Amino acid sequence: MIFRRPTRQQPTDPFVPVAPTVPRAPAPKPVIPRENPERARMRAERRLKFTASCFVLGFMVIGIKMGAIAASEAREPTTVGLSGAGIVNERADITDREGRVLATNVTATALYAQPHMMVDPVAAAQGLAAIFPDMNAETWARRFTSGSKFFWLKGNISPEQQQAVHDLGEPGLLFGQREMRLYPNGPLAAHVLGGARYGAQDVRAAEIKGIAGIEKTFNAYLSDPAQEGAPLRLSLDLTVQTAVEQVLSGGMRLMNAKGAAAVLMDIHTGEILSLASLPDFDPNSRPRPATEGDQADSPLFNRAVQGVYELGSTFKIFTAAQSLELGLTNAGTMIDTSGPLRVNRHPIGDFHDYGPRLSVADVIRKSSNRGTARMALAIGAERQQDFLRSLGFFEPTPVELIEAPGAKPIVPPRWPDITTATVSYGHGLSASPLHLAVGYASVLNGGTRVTPTLLARSEPPRPGPRVVGPRVSAEARHMLRQVVLNGTASMGEVPGYQVGGKTGTADKPGVGGYQENTVIATFASVFPANDPDYVLIVTLDEPEIHAAGEDRRTAGWTAVPVASELVARVAPLLGLRPDFDPGRDEFGAYLTQAAAR
Repeated sequence: MIFRRPTRQQPTDPFVPVAPTVPRAPAPKPVIPRENPERARMRAERRLKFTASCFVLGFMVIGIKMGAIAASEAREPTTVGLSGAGIVNERADITDREGRVLATNVTATALYAQPHMMVDPVAAAQGLAAIFPDMNAETWARRFTSGSKFFWLKGNISPEQQQAVHDLGEPGLLFGQREMRLYPNGPLAAHVLGGARYGAQDVRAAEIKGIAGIEKTFNAYLSDPAQEGAPLRLSLDLTVQTAVEQVLSGGMRLMNAKGAAAVLMDIHTGEILSLASLPDFDPNSRPRPATEGDQADSPLFNRAVQGVYELGSTFKIFTAAQSLELGLTNAGTMIDTSGPLRVNRHPIGDFHDYGPRLSVADVIRKSSNRGTARMALAIGAERQQDFLRSLGFFEPTPVELIEAPGAKPIVPPRWPDITTATVSYGHGLSASPLHLAVGYASVLNGGTRVTPTLLARSEPPRPGPRVVGPRVSAEARHMLRQVVLNGTASMGEVPGYQVGGKTGTADKPGVGGYQENTVIATFASVFPANDPDYVLIVTLDEPEIHAAGEDRRTAGWTAVPVASELVARVAPLLGLRPDFDPGRDEFGAYLTQAAAR
């Protein structure tokens, strides 16, 4: 049986009694204690103080930041991603032997554009064209409206140009700070230094790379952070280089030459104190290489190193020195200079008729082609080549210029007797003035080979291989001294400095033969001749001067006077004291000492 609990919906039995309902008492309300007023006040005070402190601290941070911005150097906004990371824009200085700066870095300002930030691209282009005449307004207006977001405008601008651009008020024209290469002496030693340009770059940094000369040869060293900015010290002397370039430039104009070169070198160490080539250029605004015409006429062409020429009678002293060294002759041996002289059916003549015979010393003093050719034929082709090779005339000079390896002497492919004869007096073999300087230094410094260098030496180098003996070297110096005193270089005498040297005049080769009335005039000299310290080579390209009633082109009238003025100017700068003893004869003194031993 199932009993169900009655619900309100089920009717109750009226006969069943129901218990009365008793009302429940209401639940008591919770009692909330009243907060102490003092505690509430303190809590509110703490909150106010905390809030005030936050405001004060915030304003302090903002004030400090604003002060730092105001005290710092103004910077332009940069493009995202052009941070300059990985770009080495530092580069060491280049100095002369005394530490005087030849090349250095300075801070520069670059100009670039972000066209998408421009308010009026056309007006910006017009404003830039007014500031920079080489910028075309229409061209840049098209570029600024082409949709591109970035353009380099100028790598370096002056402060005046920067202010003018700033005054345009165009937000899309921006400036960037970077390093630039500066040559404070302008074109001085331009062919040695070469020049530099920008490599990798962005708006805040730019890599400086050497493109010619010393700058390119030592590019890695100059840009190496491990060197800690140590300067590259050259063998050049700034004051001497200045004097050489001034005198050479004046001589080139006076002699109406199209070009000139000079090399001044220490005869014992091979250090080059001056190397000049004209015309020259300013490496601060290095011109572009010529795309047409003769590259040798470009101001970028280094005539002293890259120019290879037939150097004429300056070679005769090599023939005489080798003949003496081999014991075939001595300074007094008489040489047949009579004509006609034919070698392989080719006639060899002299500038003047010197008579039937001359001594070896007089062959050099009077510059006889026939006498020199006969000495060379006695030496022979093979020994002649070996001797010239020992002096470096068969290979490029090892000087530290990037252009030097390409300046290889032009050597005859075959060496018959006629070549032996003509090379003996400087025809048929072409070499640079620097080659000639090395050859003269090696024969005349006592007889040891020197290596040319543009780096200052911290200590004397070891003597090179011997090419001639000390006695032959002294005899050769004595012969060259007589050339200046009584021979073809009489205008080369500089009182007090005993110059010795040899002239050389060679016709310039052309199409199908030699050109008429165009020559390379050279004077190779040493000083002081009794005990030389320096060798000087001066070369003029196509000189011509009207003197003594006729046009003169030979070296005795053109290159020699220029070299004489050079010696007079630079000898005091080199610390050489003049010696006015007319009776001093180093060769005679050498023979006396040799006899005593």
